[in-house]
Amino acid sequence: METVSVIPPIWPLAAYFVATLLIVCVILALSHFLGHKRRNPATIEPFESGIVSVGTARYRVPIPFYLLAIFFVIFDLEAIFLFAWAIAFREAGWAGYIEAMIFISILGATLAYLWKLGALDWRTARQKEQQDRYRR
Repeated sequence: METVSVIPPIWPLAAYFVATLLIVCVILALSHFLGHKRRNPATIEPFESGIVSVGTARYRVPIPFYLLAIFFVIFDLEAIFLFAWAIAFREAGWAGYIEAMIFISILGATLAYLWKLGALDWRTARQKEQQDRYRR
């Protein structure tokens, strides 16, 4: 009896890897040898959409912006899960309905916790003081 090899030959994968590596090296070498050698201040200056940049690129974004963005992503993903549940409503039956209600109650509790914690409030301490003085 003849023995049949079950392991596929690996040489096509190796040849593909070598060819890819060779092409990358050739492109990098060509760009090095054929590229511009002159450097002047205008070529290294940042330029965006025809407008010369003014000022620094280091812009400090307040932490509440990041928190709100993270909360948006989290609750947006949860909404996607609820849309998927709504599509499969008939197939999920009562068990799916109960699970969705538990899921929504956990979301509601999380939102209430974040609200109580003040994570959704962007006001600074000074703005809070001003509002408290205004209310009196």
